[in-house]
Amino acid sequence: MSKILMVFGSETGNTENLAHLIEKRLADAGHSVTVENAASAKAENLAEGYDAVLLGASCWGDDSIELQADFDTFFAQADKMGLSGKKVAAFASGDQSYQYFCGAVDVVEEKAKELGAEIITEGLRIEGDGAGEDVAIGNYVSAVLAGL
Repeated sequence: MSKILMVFGSETGNTENLAHLIEKRLADAGHSVTVENAASAKAENLAEGYDAVLLGASCWGDDSIELQADFDTFFAQADKMGLSGKKVAAFASGDQSYQYFCGAVDVVEEKAKELGAEIITEGLRIEGDGAGEDVAIGNYVSAVLAGL
């Protein structure tokens, strides 16, 4: 059994719903999952004691990637999280009408790699709240579990 931390930022509730869908599958597979909202999460040594960290946020933007406000503030302190050597995966909900659909995945993966983390699977990009995306979510969770 692995200890997994999941931190999400959600503006409309879509990313929060997606986080809980992922959480349920990980817990059903026998893993301990802690879920935190970026609005209240503290970056300092956040990853300590966890085998993997999953980070998710909504985002939008046509000229540049705009992360959900709480996640953006939280993630600005990524260097304090202790991600070096940690297994990390990203997920995002978004709207395909924006040029940077689920661009949060790219931002998280790039910064995590910069900080010495191991990206254990390709990030999950979901339109909306994840409803009806059982196959995509299942594939993502399977890949996360395979990377542990």
